[in-house]
Amino acid sequence: MADISENAPARLPDRLSVENALAALPPGADEAALAAALTKRFPGFSFSATSIDDVYWRDVRSVLAPDGSRVAELRPWMTEALAKCGGDVKALWTRLRDSDLQISEWHGNSAFAFAPTGPGAADYVQISLGREVEWRAGAIVDPTSPPWSEDDLLDPAWIKHGEMADENMLAGPLYRLLGRASSGVVHVRSFLARCARIERDKREARRAEMQRRVLVSSDGRETPFLELQPNWFDFVPREVRFFQDWEESSARTQRVYEHWALDINDYEHHGQREIGFITRPLRRPAATLAADNSSVHILMDRIEAIDREVGLPFGWFFLMTHGNWVEPEVGAIIADGLREARVRLPDHDATVLLRWADQRYGF
Repeated sequence: MADISENAPARLPDRLSVENALAALPPGADEAALAAALTKRFPGFSFSATSIDDVYWRDVRSVLAPDGSRVAELRPWMTEALAKCGGDVKALWTRLRDSDLQISEWHGNSAFAFAPTGPGAADYVQISLGREVEWRAGAIVDPTSPPWSEDDLLDPAWIKHGEMADENMLAGPLYRLLGRASSGVVHVRSFLARCARIERDKREARRAEMQRRVLVSSDGRETPFLELQPNWFDFVPREVRFFQDWEESSARTQRVYEHWALDINDYEHHGQREIGFITRPLRRPAATLAADNSSVHILMDRIEAIDREVGLPFGWFFLMTHGNWVEPEVGAIIADGLREARVRLPDHDATVLLRWADQRYGF
């Protein structure tokens, strides 16, 4: 799969059309309604949807009048008010403290929509969303503590996010498309092809440098770097390996998106293209698995229990690449057990695990 081709469908869902479909949903629409709306909007695609129990807060806030109507966005409004006070933050605080103005905030949970485009592990579309609620957060300034700087007025860190009540909800829940233009709506196979191509181009651009590089041992002997790392130009990004391992293991009987969402990044930083993703499990075991000096046979029993719990053969392996649920040392111990013929896995799973043990990757 390292030579993956883009092979995208003729016409993918576009960002504007997705936003229009979301705008047509009523407040409070659930995952089933979201999936149905996207399927209707994009003929030929059959969407499913899910959410993750995380919480994020947007830095977009509004100023509210006493009757709850919106006055303006907080940051430009506060900047203008501060200018009228000659930049005196405490004078502005004193004036606002005695007003009835309030502020609102948006918070949400991550949500994802998926639609298959073919039979392969990476043949699907992912849409990254947030399911968000706007709520009345409180007074426009902290009435008990004057600010030290302009930042304290613009970024009200004193708000207690755990004190949301239904009567303070102003809008939502609403679905909002997340990510940049290149990461919010993604055909995964095409994305993997870009990952592989960009990594290959980055390394190729350094060919002359790497051919000159030498490593000096403690006895002064020089060895060309490429003699020690002959496969440096053939490096396969972890994102591509994840899907390659899925297709070549017992997990291939199920779709990736039934078990994992992808937190996708694709942007430029200091003139360099940064592209990749972090895997996010949709089905998690009740407890983490650490090696803890356990024998390889006990670990085999435990990984089989994890597979049953998450409903995926070889599912423990992909939780291990994620890093938070199965300790990498578990995989290393089982790989040693395979080499010593003390335990067995299906041949294709053993091949994947031993390849990982020889060249580890993780998220």
